[in-house]
Amino acid sequence: MSPRSLHRLDQITQILLLLWAGAALGFGVFSAPVFFRELPSRDVAGRIAGLIIGRLDWAAWAVFALAGLSWVGRWMAEVKEDVIGPLRLWSSALLVALLMCLASSFVITPKIQAIRARIDAPIESLAPDHTDRVAYNKAHGTSRNLFFLRILLAVGLAATVGLLPLKNEDQAPVA
Repeated sequence: MSPRSLHRLDQITQILLLLWAGAALGFGVFSAPVFFRELPSRDVAGRIAGLIIGRLDWAAWAVFALAGLSWVGRWMAEVKEDVIGPLRLWSSALLVALLMCLASSFVITPKIQAIRARIDAPIESLAPDHTDRVAYNKAHGTSRNLFFLRILLAVGLAATVGLLPLKNEDQAPVA
């Protein structure tokens, strides 16, 4: 792939990562608090927020997977070197983001849905020390933390994608 094509791909990656981070941050900081403050029931607000988070999770899958295209053409060139370079570090951050998507989509969200289905009542109707409410609060806290960590990773990846090497340079191995 030519350096010019890689540069364009990096720009697309940067735009997609920042768009997702902006949408996620906008929801997490501006919309979700309004739902919980203005809607008559925290349960209804939670269900609406959960639907939006589910869509943002799937969008995160797409954005982080597409971001992987920025390093596909570069990975093999750096693997030949012994030094940990920017590509390996960037790839590690991308892998962590994808693992967070996996945990959120296939572990935590189904757990939250199972708890909601099992109690079939608003969460706030349960006693604070009820096992389902404790499990829900723990899963919700983990989900929220993963969500904001993915936002930070998306911004970090977008900020550093321009630092990735643009062409495959054959360098003499250091003896």
